[in-house]
Amino acid sequence: MTKGTFILASVWLVTTAHAQTPRLVRAVGEAVIMVKPDLAKLNVGVITQAATAREANVQNAARVEGVLAQLRQVLGPAADIQTTSYSLTPNYRYNQDLPPILTGYTASNIVEVNISDLSVVGTVIDAASQAGANNVGGLQFTIKDQEPVRMQVLGLAAKQGRAHAEAIVAGLGGRIGAIFSATEGATVSPLVRGETPTAAAPTTPIETGLVQVRATVTIDAELLQ
Repeated sequence: MTKGTFILASVWLVTTAHAQTPRLVRAVGEAVIMVKPDLAKLNVGVITQAATAREANVQNAARVEGVLAQLRQVLGPAADIQTTSYSLTPNYRYNQDLPPILTGYTASNIVEVNISDLSVVGTVIDAASQAGANNVGGLQFTIKDQEPVRMQVLGLAAKQGRAHAEAIVAGLGGRIGAIFSATEGATVSPLVRGETPTAAAPTTPIETGLVQVRATVTIDAELLQ
């Protein structure tokens, strides 16, 4: 699953004035792994406007039901879909020195669609748009089970941090003693797409690309002579 690895490490020396306090060397190792995604997340929404709040809500509900039915037709009845936001807000027209005039209402309903089969992402976008969705975007790719990759990249970062610390200490004529502390940090950065246009072609072309998993490990080790 690993596409490529880039590793960076830096170190600096920490000393103290008291002889009884161990001298420490601090090393920061960083590793990056690029992996292929296996999950896509897509925001699909319907925005409607009408003269009254009820009309806006009713129109929105009807169109959302049609969109959901079409999505389940593509992804199956057990499709992973959940509502992320709903709003019903008044619209006003503003004139200078005059009170605002109510012109109608806007209803917005947005759902997040989780797609495991990345080959149908373009089909899902097209199906949603054709069924009445007019707010489709926020497409991002990620990985379902992140822990194995996180463990791998943390291990690489830790090894590189220690290796660089040992190299620095060896250059100073010393050696590494006990490891006093180790601090981890890891992030998974999905590729984020902008607003997805409605397709003019039979199927919207989608390139999944790669997902970046980055980790840093900071170690404090005893510096021995």
